[in-house]
Amino acid sequence: AMADPSSFASPACCLTRHLHLRCRADFGARALRGTAALTARAEREALRCLVLDTRDVQVFKVTVNGQDAQFAFGEKHGFKGTPLEITFPNELRRGQEAIVEISFESSPQSSALQWFTPEQTSGKKHPFLFSQCQAIHCRAIFPCQDTPAVKLTYYAEISVPKELVALMSANRDGEGPDPEDSTHKIYKFSQNVPVPCYLFALVVGALESRKIGPRTLVWAEKELVDKSAYEFSEAEAMLKTAEDLAGPYVWGQYDLLVLPPSFPYGGMENPCLTFVTPTLLVSIEVRKVIAHEISHSWTGNLVTNKTWEHFWLNEGHTVYLERRIGGRLFGEQFRHFQALGGWRELQNTINSLGDKNPVTNLVINLDEVDPDVAYSSVPYEKGFALLFYLEQLLGGPDVFIGFLKAYVQKFAYKSIVTEDWKKFLYSYFKDKVDILDKVDWNSWFHAPGMPPAKPTYDMTLSNACVALSQRWSQAKESDLGSFSSADLQEMSSHQLIEFLALLLLEAPLPLSHVQRMQEVYDFNAINNSEIRFRWLRLCLRSKWEEAIPLALKMATDQGRMKFTRPLFRDLYNFDKSRDLAVKTFLEHRASMHPVTSMLVGKDLKQDQ
Repeated sequence: AMADPSSFASPACCLTRHLHLRCRADFGARALRGTAALTARAEREALRCLVLDTRDVQVFKVTVNGQDAQFAFGEKHGFKGTPLEITFPNELRRGQEAIVEISFESSPQSSALQWFTPEQTSGKKHPFLFSQCQAIHCRAIFPCQDTPAVKLTYYAEISVPKELVALMSANRDGEGPDPEDSTHKIYKFSQNVPVPCYLFALVVGALESRKIGPRTLVWAEKELVDKSAYEFSEAEAMLKTAEDLAGPYVWGQYDLLVLPPSFPYGGMENPCLTFVTPTLLVSIEVRKVIAHEISHSWTGNLVTNKTWEHFWLNEGHTVYLERRIGGRLFGEQFRHFQALGGWRELQNTINSLGDKNPVTNLVINLDEVDPDVAYSSVPYEKGFALLFYLEQLLGGPDVFIGFLKAYVQKFAYKSIVTEDWKKFLYSYFKDKVDILDKVDWNSWFHAPGMPPAKPTYDMTLSNACVALSQRWSQAKESDLGSFSSADLQEMSSHQLIEFLALLLLEAPLPLSHVQRMQEVYDFNAINNSEIRFRWLRLCLRSKWEEAIPLALKMATDQGRMKFTRPLFRDLYNFDKSRDLAVKTFLEHRASMHPVTSMLVGKDLKQDQ
C-alpha cells in the first residue's frame, strides 16, 4: 500500500472505523474539549499499538476497552504535527476491534478552527466558531487517522451555550439540555456514510434556517438568511440534475451554511452541509460554486483520493460534473465557455507558479510539502482539461458521462489513486484502447506546466471577450476615445469576468488605459466580487495608486483566499503599496483565518 506522506497513521496495521465524539465548545478558553472514542480494528496479528495524527492537541487520558492505556507523543514535525502512539494493554488479533477513548482539548491556536468574538459577527451579539479540516487539519481538533485513505462513520454530541446552534457534516439527530451545565444545550449528530476525517466539520453560532427545498435548509446569521435563501434557490434543481448525471444522492440532507467573511474558500463540500463564503451573495458565481459542492457528493465524498497527491481525482471530476450541470441548465455553449475560462485560469496559475514548478504536475509529490502550500487551481483545471480532452477523444458528452457514472459506482465508499482510475478507464473503454494508448499519459500526469494537448472549445460566447480585450491591449493613446459604455451592452457578467481575465494574461496596460476604462465602464461601482477582484488586480498591475485603498479593503473585508492572496501579492509587488500591504496584514493577522494568515504571511515574506 502506498503510504500517505501527509500523515503519521498506519491504516495497514490498524483501521479506525467509527468515531463517537462528545465535546463542549468553550468560547472563553477558545477550546473544544471532550472525548473521542475511536473503534479501531486490527489489520494484522499481535497488534500492540495505534499511531494517530495530532497537531497542538492536549491529551489527558487514553483507555482501550475501558482499561487505562499508555500513550506518548513522538517528535513534532513542521506542518504534520505530532504523532500520538497509544500502547494497548493487551494485543489484538487480526480482525479484532477495540474502543480507544481519548480525553483531549484543542488549542486556541488550532489550525482547524476559527473563533470569533461577538463584534466580528453580523449580529454583533454572540460568538461564532467554525472548522475547516481539509486537507490535514482534523488532527488539530482531536487525535485521528488524518488521511483520506481511511473512512469512518461518526456520532457526535456537542455541548454549546444554549442561545447558539451547533451544526455538523452529518444528519441532525436531536437536541436537549446539558445535564451538567444549565447554561448549555447538547446537539446530536449522526453520519452513517463512512467519511474521511477531512470531511469532519462543526459550526457553532447564532444561526437561523430557511427551507428552500425538500431536502435543503439554508443556514446563516439572521442578517443574511433571507438573501441566502433567495440566492441558493436553485439547489434542488441542481441536485436532481446531478443525480441524473452521477447516480442517487446517498447523504439524505443537503443543507447550505453561509459563514463569516473570513471563510478561506468559495465552498467546502462537508457532507449534508455545504459551507459557503458570503462573497457568493455579491457574485454571479453562486451557481458555479453550488454546482461544484453538490457534485462533490459523488466525486470526492463517495469516491475519494487516497492521498492528497491524487487530489485531481476529487477536483478534476467535480469540475467536470459542475460544468455538465451548467451545460444542462444553460446550454452546451455555456459549458464550453466555462471550460475555456478554466483553461485560461490554468494558464494564469502556471504563469504565476512557473512552468517548471513541480506543484503544477497533475499528480504531485508531497514528501515534506504542506498540502496547503501546494494548493492551486491545477488539480481542478488540469484535471478537468484531461477529462474534457478524453470526452472529445472517446465519443462525446453522452458517452463520457456513462464512464463517470460507472466510475462512481465502481469506487463508491472507497479511496483510490490515479492508477486505479486509469485501469478502470481502460476496462470501461476496452474497445477504444488504441485511442487511449495515443494519450501522452506520462506528460499529463507527471510533467509540470501546461498539458501536452488542448481540448477543442466552442468559441461562440468567448469571441466578444477576446475581441474587446484585444482592442484594449492593442490600443494606442490616440485610440482611447473610441471606447464607450456601449462596448459592454451585449455582454453578460460572465463575459465581463472573462474580458478582465484575458487582460490579466497580457502585459500590464498603460496607466492611461485603465483610467480610461474606469471613465467609460465605471468598474469601481461594481460590487460583484469576481469582477471587482479582477478589475483591482488589473489596476494594481498598471500601477494606478487610486486602486491601492480599494484593493486593501477588499483583501481585508473578506478572507476568501482566491481573492485575498493575489490582492496582497499584487499590493506587495507594487513599490508604492508594499509597506502599506505588510502593515495592513500585520494589523489584521490576529483576526484572519489561521491558514490564510500563514499563506499570506509567506507571500509577503512575513512568516516567522
